Amino acid sequence: MKNNKLRNGIIIGSVVLLALIAGTSAVTVVPAGHTGVIVTMGKVSDRVLSEGMHLKVPFAQQIVMMNNKIQKTEIDSNGVSKDLQTVSSGVAINYHINKDDSAKIYQSIGEGYADTVLQPAIQESMKAITAQYTAEELITKRSAVGEEIGATLAEKVQEYGILIDKFNIINFDFSEEFNAAIEQKQVAEQNKLRAETEKEQKVIEAQADAEQKVIAAKAEADAIRQKAEAEAEANEKINAERKRSEVPADRKVERRIPQCGFLGFLDSGGRFFRQSRFDTAGRKRGRITAAAEHHCFAVFA
Repeated sequence: MKNNKLRNGIIIGSVVLLALIAGTSAVTVVPAGHTGVIVTMGKVSDRVLSEGMHLKVPFAQQIVMMNNKIQKTEIDSNGVSKDLQTVSSGVAINYHINKDDSAKIYQSIGEGYADTVLQPAIQESMKAITAQYTAEELITKRSAVGEEIGATLAEKVQEYGILIDKFNIINFDFSEEFNAAIEQKQVAEQNKLRAETEKEQKVIEAQADAEQKVIAAKAEADAIRQKAEAEAEANEKINAERKRSEVPADRKVERRIPQCGFLGFLDSGGRFFRQSRFDTAGRKRGRITAAAEHHCFAVFA
């Protein structure tokens, strides 16, 4: 009797335990940023599970979690530039896998898709694009080179369901000889720029000096012109004053005779109206009246 009860307890316990295990196996939870790939007895289903809790067939189905979050990988690459310079570069890539392609990726590539597909594609893209630029262009056009490599890489891995979010060139390294040549070229360019700057400064100073001389010469010419105009104006005034003070030649006739004589005055009509007596020294001996009032001729007789 006791053995039967014990046997029944064991059976009931086993059934409960099996039920608990089966119930646990029938539930799966897909975490955030992942998709669940359903594998039934080794066969991969085209349907994937989204985030959250899902039911599955206990013991018959397995759920493989595929990470759909943005991931990062860094890789070093070696290549040759267009001018046959050895180029060592380091790049960093942000990428993620497409949720709808999770089952295909797991079925065709597996969970190691980064090592299997992504890194070889990075190496190939780096070598292909760096070969199209000279070493100097890789430095001066670094941003454009990075964009072109990123676009080439995205095109290569897109067919596998891998999407490139960001491609960054961390560094470009060249041989010591090339680095020395670049440094010498930079020094030469700096010296050339300094020489051109000094030359331009001298030209500017020369132009400023020439402009100052032109301004000074113009000022001196203006001063000479103003002085000449002032002198001409003064001469005109002097000549005008002289003309006003002189008696016209057709109104004055003077004749000196030796010994003593008389000074006679004629009016504007030529009529004699007054005379005065002068000695031989020209000293007046008589009075002369109204001579200026008649604009007369003065004649010595």
